[in-house]
Amino acid sequence: MLKRNLTDKIYPIVFFLAVLALWEVLGRFTALPSYILPTPSSIVLSLITDFRYISPNILITLYETVIGFVIAIVLSVGIAVLMDSVRPVKKTLYPVMIISQTIPIIILAPLFVIWFGYGYLPKILIVVLICFFPITISLLTGLGTVDKELVDLLRSMGANKKQIYFSVKFPSALPDFFSGLKIAATYSIMGATIGEWVGGRNGLGVYMIRAKQSFATDKVFAAILVITILSILMLRLISLIEKKAMPYSRIQEKSYE
Repeated sequence: MLKRNLTDKIYPIVFFLAVLALWEVLGRFTALPSYILPTPSSIVLSLITDFRYISPNILITLYETVIGFVIAIVLSVGIAVLMDSVRPVKKTLYPVMIISQTIPIIILAPLFVIWFGYGYLPKILIVVLICFFPITISLLTGLGTVDKELVDLLRSMGANKKQIYFSVKFPSALPDFFSGLKIAATYSIMGATIGEWVGGRNGLGVYMIRAKQSFATDKVFAAILVITILSILMLRLISLIEKKAMPYSRIQEKSYE
């Protein structure tokens, strides 16, 4: 089992290193100028040398992301429970939520800047909108697939709605809930960056725009690398919390193996 796990990790690492090597060769030994295709080594060097300017922007983007992500979780849990417990609310809100996903965020972002200015609020709202849908739908799906016999058993024993949710529904819906959190976490940093692109004073999005206008493509890629790392860290944090909240899932995985 350990050998198989190591093998599964080696394949993507080897592929990734091969892509980086090919990229480095193309950047060094072709006629492409550095402002079109900077090499991976120049990108890493740019990240190191310019980190003192990038780091304040990282903190700002992280602040917008974390605040928006937390708000999205609170709203999603409340709306999902309301939709699950009150059927007319689900019939009313579900189509509206589906339709809302057809509107590109890049179109809404300028409106938020017009309505709420260039501060933190527009970026936080964009993160909330991006994260709200996958978390809500995943949790709603989990709540709707709970074993009805267990629910009926608790009702026959005199349990109220609160007891049913905390004893059966929430524990059963945790896998779906964390799946939604993982999806939302991977897009959260991107949402804050989009808001900064459209209108902002600081943040990774603003840093990228300034670097692009200076034709410093290596700095643009350095910012992209930071965004990628932050997104992976967000995903790993959610996975760690999932393992702590659902220790029994690891036992089930081992039993299937």
